[in-house]
Amino acid sequence: MTTGSVNPRRADTRRNHERILAAAAKSLACSGEVSFNAIAKQAEVGVGTVYRHFPTPEALILAVYQREVRQLVDIVPSLLEKYSPEQAFRTWTTDHLAHYMMTKRGLAEAFRAATASRGELPAGAYEAMVGAVFKLLQANVDAGTVRPDLKPETVLRGLGGLLYLDPKGEWRRDVASLLDLLWRGMGTVRS
Repeated sequence: MTTGSVNPRRADTRRNHERILAAAAKSLACSGEVSFNAIAKQAEVGVGTVYRHFPTPEALILAVYQREVRQLVDIVPSLLEKYSPEQAFRTWTTDHLAHYMMTKRGLAEAFRAATASRGELPAGAYEAMVGAVFKLLQANVDAGTVRPDLKPETVLRGLGGLLYLDPKGEWRRDVASLLDLLWRGMGTVRS
């Protein structure tokens, strides 16, 4: 037995799982509906493979939602390494959060239907998003660019306006306007 080797079957299972989630996210963003047959075709797997990974549409929808949130949260540390705190916040909002919120309207509808039938929200998703905003805010507090009394929940609510962006319009301009407005309110008070 070789230490550190990956079982090819497990690696294939992980790849299939990720391909299914990516295909489902794309399908939900476009139509807001879950078709296991269409997702299997797009993911280039058999429909039985989709059912083995996700026995119900609700399970698939919730997994897609958790994947999308995890991607939004996981990008924060690399943005803070690459950019100044203010630029990291703006880049995260424009290139990640705004894009997610605009293109995931179908996911949002499907997610509401899935959680209504199950009566639960994915554990920790909201807290993870608050944590991501907290990290971005804390870096800016440390840099002296925002007030230290800001609550990440309040900033996240302010960013909720991104839901109203028109992906076919001049959304980058609209994100910049919203960010400028929020930034003025978040900024340090100068005498």
